[in-house]
Amino acid sequence: MHNIDLILDARWVVTVNQDNDVLEQHSVIIDKGRIIEILPSSVAHDRYLAKNHQSLGDKVLMPGLINCHTHSAMSLLKGYADDLALMDWLQNHIWPAESQWVDEEFVHDGAELAIAEMLRSGTTCFMDMYFFPDIVAKLVNQSGMRAAIGMIVLDFPTAWAQTAEEYIEKGLRLRDEYREHSRIKTVFAPHAPYTVSEDTLQQIRMLSDEMDLPVTMHIHETQSEVDEAIKNNLKRPLQSLNDIGLISPNLIAVHMTALTDNEITLLAESGAHVAHCPVSNLKLASGFCPLDKLLKAGVNVCLGTDGSASNNDLDLFSEMKTAALLAKGVAGDAACASANEIIRMATINGAKALGMQDEIGSIEAGKAADLIAIDFAALESLPVYNPVSHLVYNTSRNQVTDAWVKGRHLLKQRSLTRLDEAEIIRKTRAWNAKIAAH
Repeated sequence: MHNIDLILDARWVVTVNQDNDVLEQHSVIIDKGRIIEILPSSVAHDRYLAKNHQSLGDKVLMPGLINCHTHSAMSLLKGYADDLALMDWLQNHIWPAESQWVDEEFVHDGAELAIAEMLRSGTTCFMDMYFFPDIVAKLVNQSGMRAAIGMIVLDFPTAWAQTAEEYIEKGLRLRDEYREHSRIKTVFAPHAPYTVSEDTLQQIRMLSDEMDLPVTMHIHETQSEVDEAIKNNLKRPLQSLNDIGLISPNLIAVHMTALTDNEITLLAESGAHVAHCPVSNLKLASGFCPLDKLLKAGVNVCLGTDGSASNNDLDLFSEMKTAALLAKGVAGDAACASANEIIRMATINGAKALGMQDEIGSIEAGKAADLIAIDFAALESLPVYNPVSHLVYNTSRNQVTDAWVKGRHLLKQRSLTRLDEAEIIRKTRAWNAKIAAH
């Protein structure tokens, strides 16, 4: 027998491999943080002797979910300004609140709350876009989670930087610090075409090409954004970005609710990715991302929650169900956006967008053991005919019992193993009282 670190036995293993295999009564063999094999449990027990052998009972084992767009520290503004249109919400409520409250402590405590919530919701990797990214990176390192940290860029001053040059300089220093880190990577994160100048975007494009780093940005979030760009520049934002070479396999375009068929073709031919945030788009009445058309065109679409201030949670199970139902309603086709496609959006498609598809996003030999377990034993989950459709249409985040990143058990029977839940709650309540008093 071979000695290894960990065996996980599961009723179902949802692999999200190329064939979308769902394996029953199988075991995932893990050593030194990597998946060695996936075998029938009876075979695995004869072949391997593990330091830790866990039988998960009537649970699904699947890849950890990947949240491809969020603003983690905004968890402290959850529910702060609800039922408002996007620009009213931003200009009259969120930006003033950020101007008053955002500092290193705010970002630390908000991001820590977000990381805890995401782990308890089955997310093991996220892409962040916010101020003080160095603080978020340190928290990710301490928590054991995986993340792509956005090097935020704006053309106006904030608590993080005063000029576009300073944003970029600080971002590049962060990139150098985590360049060799196994769980943390950096991405360029200019906020949007209407908050970052074309000259700055050209500089980011050159740096992205030189360093082969992704660029993530809010693009075509609303029709009014597109109309304003045409009024001011005589071009749609995507056309302006394409003219400077930003529409490429390195681009992760967030929201994308206002798209023409020609723009969808451009995205498909360029290899650009789309981060779909259905709940936030609905809550802010930003429009409908044409998911069915994007998928049929071959565009790689991943999922994001956006920040808690416009969602109001970081629950990718909710995003999956909403994405599926919304796509069917918009397309008028109940067969579109299948459960398998939606699961892939929350896992391997996100990994592809981040350039991590060889490391995470599916349960396959050689990949990192970033995994989650979901309990299907309760009466609300019965009967189970198709585990994949059950994950999309019937599952809540409260059914996530366990999470592993690189084989490390970060969530164990709903309890966080590396974060102090009571202290996070205490600090969050203190912020709640302070912000509410003003």
